[in-house]
Amino acid sequence: MKDKALLFINGDAPKSFPNLESYSLIACTDGAFHYLKQLGFPLDKLNFISGDFDSHSGADEDVYEGKFIYTPDQNKTDFQKALEIISEKGFKNIDVLGGSGGEQDHFLGNLTVAFSFKENLNIKFYDEFSEYFFVPNNFVLKNVKNKMISLYPFPCVEKICTYGLNWSLDNEDLNMTSKIGNRNFAVENDVSINYEKGDLLVFVGKKYI
Repeated sequence: MKDKALLFINGDAPKSFPNLESYSLIACTDGAFHYLKQLGFPLDKLNFISGDFDSHSGADEDVYEGKFIYTPDQNKTDFQKALEIISEKGFKNIDVLGGSGGEQDHFLGNLTVAFSFKENLNIKFYDEFSEYFFVPNNFVLKNVKNKMISLYPFPCVEKICTYGLNWSLDNEDLNMTSKIGNRNFAVENDVSINYEKGDLLVFVGKKYI
């Protein structure tokens, strides 16, 4: 299995970039290509730019010949199609920037796309406020003491137990229409999360105190 991939998509542009040397593949959708150029991102680091190019003039095609992958299928989002390409290249671990902000239907759509890939890909989103990702039934968050932790059922989680949070859960059910686990925080360095059934989205925010 290859190392991690980094993918930029068309939400809010990141305030800063991660260490690019820690990624074996770096890609973006055509919408994200616009803000990467504006931010002075080293575009030679991109392995590919994909999308339907409905928001792209094509003026850069001569400069980046061979890096543009045209994906015209209107039944899939550009994010979904980019994930498929990355997966076909053998990557399982994908960090995503630009997944939130902008139009909120895009944000919800991005979460839904990530949910559809969660059995095969480890997708982690990063934005200005937090990192967020789907977790399996038994999971440990490491090095999170004093950080904001939100547990969001997608759409429900049964018999969840946690250790290391200020407000612990003990065999409780979460449901997006009745009870969710937002705005908790870690009192231990490692936080364990266990649940019997359902799907859980976890947000790890900045320092709480």
